[in-house]
Amino acid sequence: MTVKLNPNEVVLKAGDTNQLIDNNTISGKLIVTNQRIYFKTLNEETEKFNLEILFENILEVIYFSKGLFSAKGLNVVTRDGRSLSFPLKKRDEIGELINSMY
Repeated sequence: MTVKLNPNEVVLKAGDTNQLIDNNTISGKLIVTNQRIYFKTLNEETEKFNLEILFENILEVIYFSKGLFSAKGLNVVTRDGRSLSFPLKKRDEIGELINSMY
């Protein structure tokens, strides 16, 4: 799995996550760079679910937690009305980083 970076783009943080799309769980990595956020799938057959979010398209980042010991993560709400949910172990670190970028 590789991500093609733009000139002067640097990866700041990355974490394992998944996306629930059409009742299918797609495993991947959430990658935060100094220019955008990527969701990159782990398998070639699910590459159509790769996602790129520019910081200027982010409306809000919402922290979530399901239960006391279960999944924590981030919901990224975009300006076009999409709400993307990313369960993450490093939720607080990545959430603070994204909040400082947009």
